[in-house]
Amino acid sequence: MTIEAVWFLIVGALMVLMALGRNLVERLPMTGAMVYLIVGFLLGPAGAGLLTIDVERDVRLLRTLTEAGLVVSLFAIGMYLRVELSRPLWRLTLRLAGPAMLITIAVVFAAARWGLGFAAGPALLLASALAPTDPVLANELRVEEAGDDEPLRFALSSEGGLNDGAASPMVYIALALCGVGSLGSENPWTFALAIAWGMTSALFFGWALGTGVVVLVTKLRTKYDYALGLEGFLALGLVALAYGATLIVDGYAFIAVFAAGVALRRQEMKATGDKPPSEVLESVERGQREEAAKDPELAHAYIAENMMGFSVEIERFVELGLMVIIGSVVSAHWRELIHWSVVWPVLFLFIVARPLGSTLSLIGSSMDRHQRFLFGWLGLRGVGAFYYLLFSLEQAGHDRVGPLLPITLAAIVLSVFVHGASATPLLKRYLRRK
Repeated sequence: MTIEAVWFLIVGALMVLMALGRNLVERLPMTGAMVYLIVGFLLGPAGAGLLTIDVERDVRLLRTLTEAGLVVSLFAIGMYLRVELSRPLWRLTLRLAGPAMLITIAVVFAAARWGLGFAAGPALLLASALAPTDPVLANELRVEEAGDDEPLRFALSSEGGLNDGAASPMVYIALALCGVGSLGSENPWTFALAIAWGMTSALFFGWALGTGVVVLVTKLRTKYDYALGLEGFLALGLVALAYGATLIVDGYAFIAVFAAGVALRRQEMKATGDKPPSEVLESVERGQREEAAKDPELAHAYIAENMMGFSVEIERFVELGLMVIIGSVVSAHWRELIHWSVVWPVLFLFIVARPLGSTLSLIGSSMDRHQRFLFGWLGLRGVGAFYYLLFSLEQAGHDRVGPLLPITLAAIVLSVFVHGASATPLLKRYLRRK
């Protein structure tokens, strides 16, 4: 039996089992990410040895795969957030993706600098990689459908969509402290301007392309019966355009992709109004879908829901693939993960830094004590932290960033199991109380 046949059998069996057991997984205190992580570990060097990944050797490939997966997830989250920009819910997003993340970075930086003895650059890199919450693995925390405005779900979803990009300036500052130059880093003032440009250009390109693509496509469909079908191509094309255009001008491209998803949903809201798109399209029969795509009253809802549905399906493949890869990396380094010097910084992040950051940032908000506790606890770490670790390894080298590898991997593993197992029962209890 060839290795290719074995891999086909493993991947096929995993997909079929997850499809058949999805309802069981949802009822138990477990997630798909746990299953994929365990499978990756068992396939890795500590298990069957079928998947051996060298982070230092394969860093560019791993970073590219992780980056591609993140952008699809960020776009999907943006399209879930069907809420007017004037609503106070977005202030929660800004509190969590701004002050809460910065406070978390500061507290973890202090722990790494003086508790672990790291130099300033690596300490800030570790803090910046671990501070953002994860957009890929947070399915249990995400809004249930476009238009869901439950405050806890909305804020956690939008935080995960925005703070991966918002962490980029801190990562570049940390790399500058490690001796790796970037746009404007030779001078504090030019660096500040570069950060402002990175944020502004990302929002501009993301919003302009998200708006422009949906306006163009719906006009072609409703007026000329043209550009029908292939919403998956449109979704991936828009993601690539927003990401590539922002990278070319040295902007923070993760923010651009998220903004493109929000902008596309904003156009659907303007056309559809208060009625959820699922209700708008519920009367459309399967054989009438092409007609719905050309109907001026249905076209925006049709394109938005189909593009979001496609993105979510791709996101599930991304979760499977990336968590198996991370599991294999953990399998190669598991002995390093069980030292107390690796575990305590992760526990410090979960129990002290994240709750402190979210609690302080929510002072003056309408959130009650129970909601603030959940905000502080449900800060899942995963693919985003892995991406910034790989990006830093690629830029600064293994000598500077290598010591951060076991801590980052331990944070991902513990978060997947501890946060993943607790998220569903905590949310169910919270929603029953409401």
